[in-house]
Amino acid sequence: MKKIQVLAVAVHPDDVELCCAGTLMTEKNLGKTTGVIDLTQGELGTRGSAPLRLKEAEAAGLVMNLDIRENLGMADGFFQNNEENQRLLIAAIRKYQPDIVLASALADRHPDHGRAGKLISDSCFLSGLRKITTKDSQGNQQAHWRPKYIFHFIQDRFYQPSFVYDISKVYDRKLEAIRCYGSQFHSTTYNKDEPQTYISGPEFLDSIIGRDQMYGKMIGVKYAEGFISEKMIGIGSMDAFAQFDT
Repeated sequence: MKKIQVLAVAVHPDDVELCCAGTLMTEKNLGKTTGVIDLTQGELGTRGSAPLRLKEAEAAGLVMNLDIRENLGMADGFFQNNEENQRLLIAAIRKYQPDIVLASALADRHPDHGRAGKLISDSCFLSGLRKITTKDSQGNQQAHWRPKYIFHFIQDRFYQPSFVYDISKVYDRKLEAIRCYGSQFHSTTYNKDEPQTYISGPEFLDSIIGRDQMYGKMIGVKYAEGFISEKMIGIGSMDAFAQFDT
């Protein structure tokens, strides 16, 4: 078992790349261990297929220099925030013992996103309860573990973030990771005979770039990613505000 200090958990392969890849890569550059858990294989996506999405996710993981990437195989579109799926995710949380979890939005255009956001939040809490027992792949009982923070990234709908994270230094690599999903996003090489979707036109990626630029502008940098925290964030020194002088 390798401890993953910053773990992103999202429902579809490509959600992390769109919403928090820059944060993961910047944290990795700062010496943290990073990883991604995808809840589903995105098998209901209009374009591509589940095996192709897994290959794309693997390629994107290499771009992001992740320590681990795991897929829990929940049912795309039909998974529920129930005991079965909570226990599956609790076991993964206890396996990697993250300090910080970056999670799907609590509400969004795609109903899977909000349902996943609540599933992740609930599972992170339940993972800290000693009387909930789970076992690892060797059948050993796992120790309880609760992440210190859960930060929900912002997906399709706009929300005022609790804070934004400067990703300017890794932005080219974020776009490279997104473009690994040629089946989902605008591509000049992918099969053009498949239907066009809400996310397959060039305008969609333009909107992601524009959002990251807008969040960056809030703190006087080129690009940033926004997060919402249900938990109050505290500081121990006014020096925490010295990094960005806008």
